[in-house]
Amino acid sequence: MKRGTLRLIEVGPRDGLQNEPNTIPLDAKIAFVNGLGKTGVAEIEVSSFVSSRWVPQLGDAEDVFLKIDRAPGVIYSALVPNEKGLDRALACDIDKISVFTAASEVFNKHNINASIKESIERFRPVVERSERPVRGYISTAIWCPYEGKIEPSAVVDVAKQLIDLGVSELSVADTVGKASPPEVRALLDALLPCAVPVALHFHDTYGMAIANVLTAYKEYGIASFDGSAGGLGGCPYAPGASGNVATEDLAFAFGASGVEVGVDINSVIEAARPLEQYLGRPLASRLSQVPEF
Repeated sequence: MKRGTLRLIEVGPRDGLQNEPNTIPLDAKIAFVNGLGKTGVAEIEVSSFVSSRWVPQLGDAEDVFLKIDRAPGVIYSALVPNEKGLDRALACDIDKISVFTAASEVFNKHNINASIKESIERFRPVVERSERPVRGYISTAIWCPYEGKIEPSAVVDVAKQLIDLGVSELSVADTVGKASPPEVRALLDALLPCAVPVALHFHDTYGMAIANVLTAYKEYGIASFDGSAGGLGGCPYAPGASGNVATEDLAFAFGASGVEVGVDINSVIEAARPLEQYLGRPLASRLSQVPEF
């Protein structure tokens, strides 16, 4: 299987922080993003232009974008839920936008209070006006906390709708963190014929994220993976789901497998470590707990 250049997409500043109950100061977020820009990751999802009433932690999206130092060659992106959010994002001159739906109707209703069809129609003017590359997230692509196992055909149906809408990349998420390699194979067998670049977004609730990543890379040539520095993250609508697979753990796993990733593990940990004082707990990644790192 031919593989492209391995790309790690850092989602910690957005997906990792959005549900944290303790307020993360603006200066700490800026320092976090600036530190990540020096690690070698290909892209950083900086924030979300959603209403601060719904996600108070990310209500300072404009301030973060306008005050960070943008590293050459790094893509700085954001989640954009609607046209109002798009206007705010374009004013910050972002490089790329993301829209968000799910393969589970029940999860989508809980998460964004819309059916899958309604969410995609909501994104239509956003994609048409963006004049930027658009990533389409598909959450609960393998398991859903409400519907249970999700069939690959349901994911393919949502993917085709997003592609018809004009997205240039899909990020397909195991939101519950329960997927296993056989389930990843079944999903990719069905999804890859859709012929649009696919990134995978794993949570590590059941400790399977690295196994799933290596399966997708080695057997299917998937070369883009989302990670969150320090293992930050989780989802309030997926009870019990732990954080995203850690960026530093991904980098180590690929390096140990003989794959050049170009991400400095120590720099990732150093970027995330200062957040511990605001989180009130240690980082969750495996590598952050190893003394040599």
